[in-house]
Amino acid sequence: MDDPGWFTWDLIDQTRFNPQAMGKMLTRVEDLPNGGRASRLRMFPERSHSNLLDAVHGGVTLALIDISLFSAMRTLTGGDAAGSVTLDLSTQFIGAGQIGSPLDAVVEILRETGRLMFLRGLVVQGDNTIAAFNGTIRKPTKR
Repeated sequence: MDDPGWFTWDLIDQTRFNPQAMGKMLTRVEDLPNGGRASRLRMFPERSHSNLLDAVHGGVTLALIDISLFSAMRTLTGGDAAGSVTLDLSTQFIGAGQIGSPLDAVVEILRETGRLMFLRGLVVQGDNTIAAFNGTIRKPTKR
């Protein structure tokens, strides 16, 4: 693999939204300064991800954030991300992402209950903060 320490975040069905709209995505788990752990989901913005200002389109940033909630659930807890759904997502855009440089969503779990997971994170590009977010996902119904 070209990216040591990273794992691909792929869907089996490559005709779905993630691979078609977002392209290659990688993930890894990182230790936080407070002793916790975070999941980092990385995408590689290209021209197709840009807006008319030649910055990363806000919708692409929102898609990265949404997908990062599920990659955090999977990588940090081993949970069934495939059967989960986003209940709520709040995002504050702080800066513009640039094309041609990796864009990362760094996510930590705030709390987990029997049915819900509460998460927060930042979208960063190098030393720049692009967005801050909070989200809630509902775990899959047991069948």
